[in-house]
Amino acid sequence: MIIIQEIIEEKKKAEITDEILHQLPDWFGIEESTQGYIRDSKKMVYFAAYDEEQTVGFLAINPTSRYTAEIYVMGIKTEYHRMGIGRQLFQTCYQWCREHHYEYLQVKTLDYSSADPNYAKTRKYYETMGFRPLECFPTLWGECNPCLVMIQKI
Repeated sequence: MIIIQEIIEEKKKAEITDEILHQLPDWFGIEESTQGYIRDSKKMVYFAAYDEEQTVGFLAINPTSRYTAEIYVMGIKTEYHRMGIGRQLFQTCYQWCREHHYEYLQVKTLDYSSADPNYAKTRKYYETMGFRPLECFPTLWGECNPCLVMIQKI
């Protein structure tokens, strides 16, 4: 049984993020960006997924305005993909956003113009969770990584 728990301690957030993102090189293969996620997520609202004692996933929430929060970074160990853990983390995030009176939730991922099959799965996941494409920023992450902003109303 998977348990979702809020993590408060910054060191623990960094350890979880480091461990999981480094096991996901198909999504987090740029070390500079990975280090940024590790550093930044320490200061954010943070939920981790546990299978007994083992951490198997996490999600960090970044409030970007009075009305909007962002799923800043999310990762689930590959062997736990397609087991409903992402849905559980998302539902916990969504509930937190509702309780804190946010009106919108956003996420950034690679745009549809990217041929990367892993990000095609990521976009499909977010679409299934109710997100819709808002806008592509072709150079936000560099010309080789077009950034798609997806949103949903809470």
